[in-house]
Parts: sequence; C-alpha cells; structure tokens
Amino acid sequence: MKIEDLKIYDVSMEIHPGMSVWKNYPHKQPKFSVVRDFSKGDVAYETDITFNLHTGTHIDAPLHFVEGGDTFECIPLENLVTRVRVLELIEGIEDRITKQDLEKFEIQAGEFVLLKTRNSFGEPWSEDFVFIEKTAASYLKDIGIRGVGIDALGVERDQPEHETHKELLGSKIIVIEGLRLQDVPEGEYLMVAAPLKVIGTEAAPARVFLLAG
Repeated sequence: MKIEDLKIYDVSMEIHPGMSVWKNYPHKQPKFSVVRDFSKGDVAYETDITFNLHTGTHIDAPLHFVEGGDTFECIPLENLVTRVRVLELIEGIEDRITKQDLEKFEIQAGEFVLLKTRNSFGEPWSEDFVFIEKTAASYLKDIGIRGVGIDALGVERDQPEHETHKELLGSKIIVIEGLRLQDVPEGEYLMVAAPLKVIGTEAAPARVFLLAG
C-alpha cells in the first residue's frame, strides 16, 4: 500500500487562545507569549505556551482518577498506534451512552473504540454533551477493551463519584478525550495518537489522526 493512497483524518482539536475548554475555565485556556520577535530586532521568532494537560485533544493515564495509579509514560506506545473502530452513536442518543447502546456493536476484548456522537457537530464544550454513563463504562471494562475515545472534552458529565473515569482508568483502559469525528465514517482505521513524551503526569496532549485505505 502506498502512503499517497491513504485517506488521513486529523481528529484533533486546534490549540489556540480562546478555544473551547472544559467548563470554559480560564485556567484551561492556552496562553501564548512571544518571547523573541523580528519586529523587536531579534534574529528569530519564538513563542512560549502554557496550558493544562487536559486542554484540547488529550489522553488520560490512570493517575488522573486513581490514587497511586500509573503515570503517562507507563502507557505502551503500541497501544496508541493501533487499529481502532469508530462507532456511530447519534440517532436516538441525546444525553448519555449506556450499555444497551453499545451492545449492538459486539465489541470484542482487546478492541480500541472511538465513539462518534452529536458532540462532533458542535463546539467541543457544551454543558449538555453526550457522555459515557457508568453502565457503558462497566460494560467496556468487563469486555476487556484496550481503549476508548470520545468526541467530548470528558467521558463523564459531573457524576458525583466520577464512576466512568474510575471504571475505565481503574482497569488501565486508555481514555482519549476531545476527538473531532464529524468527517469520519463509521468503520475501522489505523490510529496514530502521538502524545507529548511527558514523564510523571496524569495526562498528555496529543495529535490524533486516523488512516484509511
């Protein structure tokens, strides 16, 4: 197969000041600071950037919701460059994804699934975004999936005990949040999720793209 024959879908959010962030929290907004500039007589142009690790498209490690859990560097790279299946969960799903919604897809142990919902067709942050309910998280855990991604900035929506995160991360299931899947048809793809190589953290921002062909 030739590289030029592949269809590439970039399913990542753009990082820029004023972007959509979780709950519109100011501290999650990226800050760009130009530290060298040609207009100031500098010989190069250079920018500092500061932002939260959960801003934009990112990958959660167990430590995010599991005390003493694995940090980001413990995630094997082969689990981030892998076959995935995009599942379309749009029709009839306005609020949450349940176990019943997932059963029809016959998800298998070891699969990595990306959940495409109505979230992909609006702003990444919305108070009424479609989320993964605990029954669905437990179902995925019991199957033994390798990872799950969703087109929202969170897999859950303020559940008091954060059951969804804990069910998934407690079983070392990789969680990708902030995907943009509006142009991606349902089906199988090769995913390349390329995170920053950070050490000792609970998450990392990532550029994620899907290859088909």
